[in-house]
Amino acid sequence: MSYEQARDELTEVVKRLETGGLTLEESLGLWERGEKLAAICEEWLEGARARLAAAMARPENGGEGGPAPF
Repeated sequence: MSYEQARDELTEVVKRLETGGLTLEESLGLWERGEKLAAICEEWLEGARARLAAAMARPENGGEGGPAPF
């Protein structure tokens, strides 16, 4: 599942929980699904942070080893 898919589904889960009118069982099921989706999003974000940090640590064209300016 992509980050965008997980994020979008998580948004829908939150909307359904906020709307209310669900049974306790339905609410618990949605909460559990939301937790799983949040974990998926966090994994994607951690991976992106690691890739960004690695790219910034890589010296460009044999220059000094500092981070590249943006």
